[in-house]
Amino acid sequence: MALSLYLDTDRWRAHQRAVQAEFPGLIPVVKGNGYGLGTRRLAEEAARLGTPMLAVGTVAEAAEAICWFDGEILVLTPYRVGEEPAALLRQVVRTATSIEALQALAGTQVVVECMTSMSRHGIAKDDLAQLAAVAGSVWLEGFALHLPLDRRDGSDPVDEVSGWVQAIAAAGLPTHTFYLSHLSADELARLAERHPDTWFRSRIGTRLWLGDAGAMAARATVLDVNPVAKGGRYGYRQHKAAAAGHLLVVAGGTVHGVGLEAPKYVHGLRPRVRGIIRAGLASVNRTMSPYRWQDRQLWFAEPPHMQVSLVFLPQAGQGELDGRPAIGDELPVNLRYTTTHFDRVAQL
Repeated sequence: MALSLYLDTDRWRAHQRAVQAEFPGLIPVVKGNGYGLGTRRLAEEAARLGTPMLAVGTVAEAAEAICWFDGEILVLTPYRVGEEPAALLRQVVRTATSIEALQALAGTQVVVECMTSMSRHGIAKDDLAQLAAVAGSVWLEGFALHLPLDRRDGSDPVDEVSGWVQAIAAAGLPTHTFYLSHLSADELARLAERHPDTWFRSRIGTRLWLGDAGAMAARATVLDVNPVAKGGRYGYRQHKAAAAGHLLVVAGGTVHGVGLEAPKYVHGLRPRVRGIIRAGLASVNRTMSPYRWQDRQLWFAEPPHMQVSLVFLPQAGQGELDGRPAIGDELPVNLRYTTTHFDRVAQL
């Protein structure tokens, strides 16, 4: 009786191998909730792939992953001066984005992140000369560039990376290894042609673990099926049912991430109109749920509870749905895996 993620392991692993073949030197990224699959499972899968390095988001995630992965672990979140060092994590590589951070990390393994057109964090080109003067105090593993997903100005990411390689070389710093995010295999090949002595390594998470949508499916157990008459009251807030039907009590609530949605950047007229319609319906307590029955998406009866959700199943003849699920049946549920905590992962 759970919110379950079903996994076709053979198909999933075949996809991983295909991505690894496309991106030689790939560094798997395991952060957050482990892309819905969990840190342990993904750390073990990274070890199965034979990759010598794993990337995580935070030091706390590194402390968990180190139990299941024997290679180097790159922490993507930059080190901040004054932060408590994780001395026990001997195989951890920290990210530095300032001269002060580099000095504070003396004697440790470090990747220096460069400021890109993302404008998030990183060292500036003007600081490279000063960086060269203090780089000898750390074990410099290389440089990292986190690049945008979209380039609306038509700029070339290969040119951006290449510009950094040239600037770093001109400062007298080593250019043997660069850690990159959000470049295609073709773009990496172009970089390799320009800079044959540099190893460009891709850090990949979403595409590696979630790139084959057909290899996994989320399903929620039906815990109860309760009839409700038109005008009948239900739920925490005792709303009136707009029509006769059934309330389905299904696994999955706020603790799982059900009903939570990250803001989206909207392009074009049609998505904007859809967003306006959704907002208007929500203002009158009409919110579409991620649960489905007979290939039709169901409405939330009320906002999700902590561990379960109430969804409304129209009476046959009113909503073109015939029959109802039984207790113990599972409903397909469309969830964003990176924000969902499943009760279990099972074989598809």
